[in-house]
Amino acid sequence: MSVLIFAELDEGKIKKSSQEAIFYGAKVAEMTGTSATAIIVGAADDSELSSAGRFGATKVLHAADAKLTEPNGMAYATVVAAAAQQEGSKVIVLAKSSLADAMTARLAGKLKAGLAANVIELPDLSNGFRVKSSIYTGKAFAYNDLKADVKILAIKKNTITPEEKDASAPVEAFTPALSEGDFVISVKSTEKSSGDILLPEADLVVSAGRGLKGPENWGIVEDLAKALHAATACSKPVSDLDWRPHSEHVGQTGLKISPNLYIACGISGAIQHLAGVNSSKVIVVINKDPEAPFFKSADYGIVGDVFDVIPRLTKAVKAL
Repeated sequence: MSVLIFAELDEGKIKKSSQEAIFYGAKVAEMTGTSATAIIVGAADDSELSSAGRFGATKVLHAADAKLTEPNGMAYATVVAAAAQQEGSKVIVLAKSSLADAMTARLAGKLKAGLAANVIELPDLSNGFRVKSSIYTGKAFAYNDLKADVKILAIKKNTITPEEKDASAPVEAFTPALSEGDFVISVKSTEKSSGDILLPEADLVVSAGRGLKGPENWGIVEDLAKALHAATACSKPVSDLDWRPHSEHVGQTGLKISPNLYIACGISGAIQHLAGVNSSKVIVVINKDPEAPFFKSADYGIVGDVFDVIPRLTKAVKAL
């Protein structure tokens, strides 16, 4: 038996969140006295596939069917279920993402498995199989006792810090049986948000709101982000006004992110916005209103005009 980890690709590279999932799965394998197998779907070169070994995978199954080029939750669930059955896996680990959300319930149904999402710690095996999850957009925690024979764990991004080692994993071709029913929903095209660093995977994020007064002033935000090698984001009113693309909207109805550092510039901090960013490890708020609600959730706050503070902060970052 082995712990099976689904590793998601982005343009042929294993996503950072999936590296975290591989490391997590390898630790669970150590705890349960089994091995860690990664299942990777889509096109990637052998060196990238075998790099899963750096994070603890002892073997990689690679499903490279041409039909699986575009992410498809239904088809991918079939692939992972087949891999789990082949390997006799009782624990399946994957990083929580939009693709994972489309897969996990289907996968649980196929394998009659127990499912826990937003997992933030290694399981407690002292009395069964208990995992801790983040719930209510990070405001509380839940402890899940998984009693089904097969268990699926969707790991919350940026809560597990992977440790790399000098190792590679052997790669085996995997060709599961796929039916027309797996492709009832098909991907016709994909449009990706632009930018050097994609927001969902970013460790550092610089975000701004209506305090910037207009899209013509966004240059100072982009300058700070570039200096920090960070992604840019915005509040919902900004995306609604078309100052910034909707792909940058973070909040309850937008992207939910958990970077190591989140800098909020000219954002008041409504509860809907906090719901999308309160899992950030460090929050810095810049606002000229000392009564802005966001300051109550900030680790560091700067009371000042963003048009004065941001350029000075950018200058200081460049000096470092």
